[in-house]
Amino acid sequence: MSKVAIIMGSKSDMVVMEQAAKVLNEFQVECDIKIVSAHRTPEMMVEFAKTAYDKGYRVIIAGAGGAAHLPGMVASLTPLPVIGVPVKSSNSIDGWDSVLSILQMPNGVPVATVALNAAQNAGILAAEILATQNEKLYKTLLAYKDSLKQKVIESNKDL
Repeated sequence: MSKVAIIMGSKSDMVVMEQAAKVLNEFQVECDIKIVSAHRTPEMMVEFAKTAYDKGYRVIIAGAGGAAHLPGMVASLTPLPVIGVPVKSSNSIDGWDSVLSILQMPNGVPVATVALNAAQNAGILAAEILATQNEKLYKTLLAYKDSLKQKVIESNKDL
């Protein structure tokens, strides 16, 4: 099965990014987690992005706070889909700098962007992308979507 790479700019992002891994594990999608800083290890970032496909990755989830260059820089180096997770970090301007850094990519270098700290949604989106070529995963996601519907129905019963 195809793998998902979960990368982040620093260890402090892990508290957010582990949510992507958790949901991918629930969907039985293999994933690897790495720290790859666009600013402190740019050569590592370039090497990672250029070899990701050959290593079996088919989707990259990239989380970053502050200036949040990691998702866009990785997207500029690979044709794989990149999902950006803006992280509200200690040096962030209430998270808006991260959101805008990831969201406002120029034409030709797309980054799918989820909400601030929404790594769980990034994991779900990565699984949905992979499910276009994997019927078992597709059926797992159908069941997941149905469980969301059932939660709403059950909540109405509790009113």
